[in-house]
Amino acid sequence: MHELASELNKKIENSIVIDLLSAMGKRFYFPKGIVFQAAEAAKSAKRFNATVGMANIGSKPVHLSLIRQMIPELDENEIFPYSPTPGNQELRELWKVQMLKKNPGLKHKSITTPLVIGGLTHGIALAADLFFDAGDKIIMPDIYWDNYQLIFEDKKQAEIVPFPFFTNNGEKRKFNIDGFRQAIANRAQDKKICLLLNFPNNPTGYTPSRQEAADIAAVLKEYAEKGCKLCVIFDDSYYSLFYEEETYKQSLFADCADLHSNLLAVKIDGPTKEDYVWGFRLGFITFAGKGLSAEQYDVLTNKTMGLIRATISSCNTLSQNLLLRTIKNLQYEKDKAAAFGQIMAKYLKLKETLAKLSSDKIEIMPFNSGYFICLKLKSPDAETLRRYLLDQLAIGTISIQKDYLRIAYAAIDAEKIEELLTLIYAAVEKIG
Repeated sequence: MHELASELNKKIENSIVIDLLSAMGKRFYFPKGIVFQAAEAAKSAKRFNATVGMANIGSKPVHLSLIRQMIPELDENEIFPYSPTPGNQELRELWKVQMLKKNPGLKHKSITTPLVIGGLTHGIALAADLFFDAGDKIIMPDIYWDNYQLIFEDKKQAEIVPFPFFTNNGEKRKFNIDGFRQAIANRAQDKKICLLLNFPNNPTGYTPSRQEAADIAAVLKEYAEKGCKLCVIFDDSYYSLFYEEETYKQSLFADCADLHSNLLAVKIDGPTKEDYVWGFRLGFITFAGKGLSAEQYDVLTNKTMGLIRATISSCNTLSQNLLLRTIKNLQYEKDKAAAFGQIMAKYLKLKETLAKLSSDKIEIMPFNSGYFICLKLKSPDAETLRRYLLDQLAIGTISIQKDYLRIAYAAIDAEKIEELLTLIYAAVEKIG
């Protein structure tokens, strides 16, 4: 193990962090190599700075004038140079301010300054590298985004341990808190217990109610108090897209940030859906744990920076500066509210249409947020229906596992949603 990694590990040896890190997480550190030395030089090399592999003329990067003409509002240094490995410092601090604004439960709680990552998938992969070895288990609801399997099982050789997402009460289905508790209880003897919660959920479009969120936090605290070492990853990809009054509108990260010294919370979020910039490929990763010192937070940040350096080196400079300028603009909140209103209109049309449709072969899984709904099919199976819709009706949907058809209604114009759902229901009756 590199001496820098050993030094970092000594700083966290009496914390929950060392108990949760994977072998890779323990090995990693941010090296004092090219990037580190270049950062030092940027502060002190006032005469000549011959560190970074870039071409400059004077204080400006060499660039193609055609590209510059396409982005007239930004300075050359906001477009062309490399970004620091942890990301644009002003953007990191501003995103933290935004996080605290959106999650008042974080007030007076200690969290790291978010690190910029190359999209939320990158953040989940970083968390997997930090905390998962081959054979480790990760608990999550049984209806989940398929990329989790690729990241945790195929890449890390860990094992997804699902629990039934919803209670089995037909129209009264709700978050299965008993199944959640049992899934943790079944792993209570493990050296560490890792969980992943994704709300608003992909693929169901569900977020817990205020009471359900409180129940989830209570279960986590219960097992932390029993001595279990918990790593809880919050995939907040669709955060802020909440459409119902009873829906819990904070990230559960806020509840868990200082829940217990035996719990480390990891928040992965970003502008992809919140700010409608899917192609920017930017996100943020933030850590919180009760009793962790500033020095121990620095260790987590350093190790994560090392993993960023070892994978993508740094994130897109142009995307970061476009996002930074956007958030700082007075038009930002107005534009977000307008975009949210457009999606809300689609959601309301969806609810209105579903109230008029019925089939004994379809159960609509609970939904109240995000981009999606899931139909649970008795017959046909989801892949058969997906192929029929695509081949015969030119309708694209997603089959999940055997029984679920995911419909991204946010991608459909509000006035077309009724036609889409009517065709899907008719197809189920025809081939089911």
